[in-house]
Amino acid sequence: MSSVPELARVARKQRPLGFIVVAGLVVAGCAAVEGERLYRSGTQALERGDAESAVADLEAAVARTPGSSEVHNRLGIAYAAAGRSEEAMQEFESAVALDCDNAAARRNLARARGELEAER
Repeated sequence: MSSVPELARVARKQRPLGFIVVAGLVVAGCAAVEGERLYRSGTQALERGDAESAVADLEAAVARTPGSSEVHNRLGIAYAAAGRSEEAMQEFESAVALDCDNAAARRNLARARGELEAER
């Protein structure tokens, strides 16, 4: 299978205007552009330790790019940082369902399941 950078390079050459690559997924139009902006903004909020802003931005990013495993995974991380364990696990499950090769999402899902079991 081709690598993500190779797929992105091919997509840039072949896609019509209005399509971009968000977290390895070729998506269409203004929603994709806004989704990419929100993904970056949410990631920056996480890096600052602002979990609530990260959740808000990443929820909006998922709404605009629902097929992106990476965006779902990042939202799961934000939920976990905000203490929202059940929602984090749901997002990690979504990320893995969208891309079973997303190793980070698989690790995050296993960790979230373990933490929820420990809480019960």
